[in-house]
Amino acid sequence: MKITNINNILALTLSEIGINKLEIIVIGIVSFIFPILFIIASRNLDSKGVFAWMMEKPNDWIGRK
Repeated sequence: MKITNINNILALTLSEIGINKLEIIVIGIVSFIFPILFIIASRNLDSKGVFAWMMEKPNDWIGRK
């Protein structure tokens, strides 16, 4: 019995999947930008910062209305 490479059995080309060059570029850009923006947003939404903002004007935040 000959052992074959698993990639020869299961691999599909991008054209067989239906992904063209533009979609690959968009996926690449989003994959690069998303983690960076997620880290920036996470730093701005820390619990201490949100709590301090809520306590500055307690009558203005949504939970009080």
